[in-house]
Amino acid sequence: MKHRKAWMAVGLAAVVLVTWGLVTHSEGTATSYRFVTVSRGDVESVVTATGSLEATETVEVGTQVSGQIAELLVDFNDQVEAGQLLARIDPTILQQEVRSAEANLARNRAEMQQAERELKRSEELYAKQVVTDAEHDQATYSYEVATAAYASAEIGLERARRNLQYTEVRAPNDGVVVARNVDVGQTVAASLSAPTLFIIAQDLSEMEILASVDESDIGQIEDGQQARFTVRAYPDRQFTGNVRQVRLQSTTQENVVNYSVVIGVENEEGLLLPGMTATVEFIIDRAEDVLTVPNTALRFRATEEMRAALASRLDAAPAADSPADRGEARGGDGPAPEGGPSRPPRDAASSESGPVMLWYLAADGELAVAPVRTGLSNGQATVINSRDAAVVEGLQVIAAVTEGTAPETAAANPFQNNSGQDSRRGPGGGFR
Repeated sequence: MKHRKAWMAVGLAAVVLVTWGLVTHSEGTATSYRFVTVSRGDVESVVTATGSLEATETVEVGTQVSGQIAELLVDFNDQVEAGQLLARIDPTILQQEVRSAEANLARNRAEMQQAERELKRSEELYAKQVVTDAEHDQATYSYEVATAAYASAEIGLERARRNLQYTEVRAPNDGVVVARNVDVGQTVAASLSAPTLFIIAQDLSEMEILASVDESDIGQIEDGQQARFTVRAYPDRQFTGNVRQVRLQSTTQENVVNYSVVIGVENEEGLLLPGMTATVEFIIDRAEDVLTVPNTALRFRATEEMRAALASRLDAAPAADSPADRGEARGGDGPAPEGGPSRPPRDAASSESGPVMLWYLAADGELAVAPVRTGLSNGQATVINSRDAAVVEGLQVIAAVTEGTAPETAAANPFQNNSGQDSRRGPGGGFR
């Protein structure tokens, strides 16, 4: 009797150990899911580009005469008016040229008057046949030459006086000085390309962004299109503008073709400055108050075990109350076709046409799928539309499957309570 009880105790222990081994083996191959949430909100499709802020109109103020800067009357950021004196070039040499031109004009005037008197005497003598034709012609010629020389001297004096005026550099229009490229004492030389002394921006309350858009995106940009942008100086603030022009001339850098797009910007607060780098988003399309799902759920590919588990559930369901009849597991597409077994529909990674499938856990903890039509996407989330009643805001859909093993500490004692773990696992064969 004692031996029988001993063998019964050993057998009971063996059963416990075998059962524990099966449990730990099942736990060791458990499958967990990573979920994302179906939410409701707004989705925008945008094209991103970078550009720089510029004044709408800028004028480069140069000089038409050479000389040394004698005086600067404005500096950076100064407001100026049209005609205001900005700088003065040393006028000494040009003043001397004016006096020389005046003297040359006086000499030519005297020569012209003398030639005129000689011509009159020659005409009187020629009428009395005292001088020959050649002498009369010579007097006429001398007068005409003297007259032309006098006119040239007048032009020379006017040029010298104008050059003297050019020593005073004045603002061509109202605006603000955004650049000053000279200092007092610096020598400037006028040549075929006049040196730039100042840059004046006409009005900084209205600015523009010159954005560079890739050739693959330029077809989506058009005049009047809304755009928003940020600058590094104010990273938490968004500014808006509108496309004014899509320029036809392209630029190529390292075999990348880009097109310039001009965006008009209001700058009433004066926060935006010329030269700032802008990160621009052109708003191509927008959907408001729609159901969206992260793109990871749409890219999810179900494992073979998940497909087998769903197919087993569909085959085992009663005909009158099967998920196919309820439209639950099939996402509202109705019952399976007659003459063939039920099988799970394709997932989002399938290459077949038609809706993509979202995988989720139904209320009873079993796997289910719902077909959805996809719409506008912003690269992170996509608009979805489905007739399945399960696809509502807040639905947790599967985005990834994580195969894991139970911690080694759990196997130390088969009778230990391990209820502290909180993981969601699937049905049968690693799925719940």
